[in-house]
Amino acid sequence: MNPRVKKANPLNNYKLKVTFSDNSQGIFDCSQYLEIGVFKELKNVKYFNQVKVIDGTVVWPHEQDFCPDTIFLDTKFKN
Repeated sequence: MNPRVKKANPLNNYKLKVTFSDNSQGIFDCSQYLEIGVFKELKNVKYFNQVKVIDGTVVWPHEQDFCPDTIFLDTKFKN
């Protein structure tokens, strides 16, 4: 099982700085999902910035979320 998200901070250009349960950190880019169904609402920057971490993944007020494994596998980790 991959580590789960412990912390997420919104950045510019629809990116999130994420910290995982193993304390690794990196950048998860949400921009590639913004034209897909429920994720279109994330294009509103004010709404995007309302991201929270619940149960090891990132979520928004209208229940958009990403699979924790997707976040981990698609994150660009710092060297």
